[in-house]
Amino acid sequence: MRYLTESLLVGALKEGRPVEQFLGPVAASGRSGVSYVEIRPVRGSYEVYVHTVEDVGHESFFDLVEFPPFDADADADADADEEDFGRLVATVQDPLSALAAAEEVTGSVRERWINETMAHDEYADFVRAGRPLSASPDGQPWPCRAPGN
Repeated sequence: MRYLTESLLVGALKEGRPVEQFLGPVAASGRSGVSYVEIRPVRGSYEVYVHTVEDVGHESFFDLVEFPPFDADADADADADEEDFGRLVATVQDPLSALAAAEEVTGSVRERWINETMAHDEYADFVRAGRPLSASPDGQPWPCRAPGN
């Protein structure tokens, strides 16, 4: 089972384990990238990060945290500390609020959350499927992001 049920998702967050969701392709100025969202438990709160990276992977390289930031200016400090990689979009006090914030900002869906580092597997499926632009490899539409995200 790749995707977490809501009870497993909330349980993972309460136990201090981050969760992720692959959001699919992004493009700007003729450049290709991919995006994923992460909810990270931090000292009694939950931080929601959006990660947008250049799509530099291939059939044997899927490690999204190793990809360069899509917008190097926005993520200039990302090289300094992997824990700071990404853009913080919300900090809330409970897991369900974190899920709601992620849904509002990124268009993520409750049924597609996965354990930390599993976004790499989602990306691998995306690459193997030929990087489809309109829908994920399993036919689900890519999330609709809020304007500016």
